[in-house]
Amino acid sequence: MLTTVVFDADETLLDLRPAVTGGLVAVLDEMRRRAPAASEVTLAELESDWDAVFGDLSAAPVAEIRRAALARSLARAGLNDHLDEIVGLFFARRYALTRPFPDVPAALAALRSRYTLGFATNGNSRTERCGLAGEFAFEVYAHDNGLPKKPAPEFYAAVVAAAGVPAEQIAYVGDSWEHDVVAPRRAGLRSVWLNRHGLPRPGDLTPDAEVSSLADLPAALADLRVDAVGV
Repeated sequence: MLTTVVFDADETLLDLRPAVTGGLVAVLDEMRRRAPAASEVTLAELESDWDAVFGDLSAAPVAEIRRAALARSLARAGLNDHLDEIVGLFFARRYALTRPFPDVPAALAALRSRYTLGFATNGNSRTERCGLAGEFAFEVYAHDNGLPKKPAPEFYAAVVAAAGVPAEQIAYVGDSWEHDVVAPRRAGLRSVWLNRHGLPRPGDLTPDAEVSSLADLPAALADLRVDAVGV
């Protein structure tokens, strides 16, 4: 029987893309204020700097990857000496704009009376800075105390340990096929794919459930509970 529901953060509970874009817009405005050369720099170039550094740093903390991307952005206008200030500016704006998707509050409220709720993420999104303070019984963050990122097995082992129940009693909910469906299943957890955009399944694996909105999650989990007891 399912007792615990654990959520990915970014693009599952949290609408991250507008927040990141807003942070980069603030960075670009500040670059242009500081250096005439930055007038030729575009938002698209700043967005591309993340992809340019991600490959070599994919296992690193997300804050470290963002810092490297911003260093690359600042170099476009000869502003390398201002990295610490710009990183602070980006994250202040990014957190100020990061909020849950509209379907999140009601879904969490509906689930809380029946399940223990957890929060487990690779990213920078801390519940207390993103409108989710006090919503979860436990939180797991990659790189805290050296914890590897998803899809490392150690990450899901930490989720199981934090939940304090067997893996098969936990449903992991998220938008990433590899991180939130394939890897949790491999670790013995149940998986729920949040497919907000109606994408085709990228592999032959069948998640335990698939929903297009978290509004549908309580019913999907109830079906899994029924399946588990063979009713």
